[in-house]
Amino acid sequence: MTLHLKKAELHCHIEGAAPPSLALTQAEKYGVDVSGLIEDGSYVWTDFSEFIVCYDRVASLFRTEEDYAVLAETYLTELSAAGTIYSEIIVSPDHGNTIGIGADAYLRGLAAGIAAARAKTGIEGRMIITIIRHLGREAAERTALYAARRDHPLVTGFNLAGEERMYRVADFARAYDIARDAGLGLTIHAGEMAGADSVRDALDIVRPSRISHGVRAIEDADLVRRIAAEGVVLETCPGSNIALGVFTGFHAHPLRALRDAGCRVTLNADDPPFFHTSLSQEYDMASEVMGFADAEINAMTRTAIEAAFVDEDTRATLLSRL
Repeated sequence: MTLHLKKAELHCHIEGAAPPSLALTQAEKYGVDVSGLIEDGSYVWTDFSEFIVCYDRVASLFRTEEDYAVLAETYLTELSAAGTIYSEIIVSPDHGNTIGIGADAYLRGLAAGIAAARAKTGIEGRMIITIIRHLGREAAERTALYAARRDHPLVTGFNLAGEERMYRVADFARAYDIARDAGLGLTIHAGEMAGADSVRDALDIVRPSRISHGVRAIEDADLVRRIAAEGVVLETCPGSNIALGVFTGFHAHPLRALRDAGCRVTLNADDPPFFHTSLSQEYDMASEVMGFADAEINAMTRTAIEAAFVDEDTRATLLSRL
């Protein structure tokens, strides 16, 4: 068990962090039938396409600024209980618009939840605005422009998520240019459902400091050497990769191979209850199944804080807590 270790997370989709128990409470609140969505306390899906549908159904249960405050506070409080000192949550202003409360209220609610969790537990949190790949280029650029006009200090990063096998990275180059010019930290989903070429395109076109997942870079030794040489941080999510069938099990996951090749790696939970995991379990698996020593895991946590999208004073404070 790794409860004694401090933890940090760079990669978690906030709607994907909703515990089934909270989703059931929300469904009762709004009179929504969730049969077929939650069974025996777990979300129900079988493949990536069904996972996306399941995710969207759960997300639809959060409809107000207050709902999002509860969601963020619930998740970050849960993380803190497991020894987590820092978390970046991936958020979608597009979703705020879809549910009718608007992007501003959506972010206000999440920020209120982050603040409440920090006041209770001391956990530090930030928000990473994401564009949705399968919504296309124009929607991405609109969201990037919104992110660039942000006026909340907790919004510090920019990401691209969604169906990786749709569109090209180049289609989102302008959106990333907008985010870069606005001073946002850059990360991008690549090398998860698509292969090494996806990671290479991300590095060539976006030039991010981090890659969300990136694990299929292992398919190309030259690419792995490039990631190591450039110091790009990989937000690895082993439990997610295994749940989605990217790898057959923890024994087959390339986390250790990537680390041993000199890549900067971190541990993350992605959409934890959907994948029957948690950040604590990811740390436990790294220790108990993958055989990483405490010092090696602590190094991953340090890497996460070094790569976090925070101001330098906050980074120094977080590093001191290790």
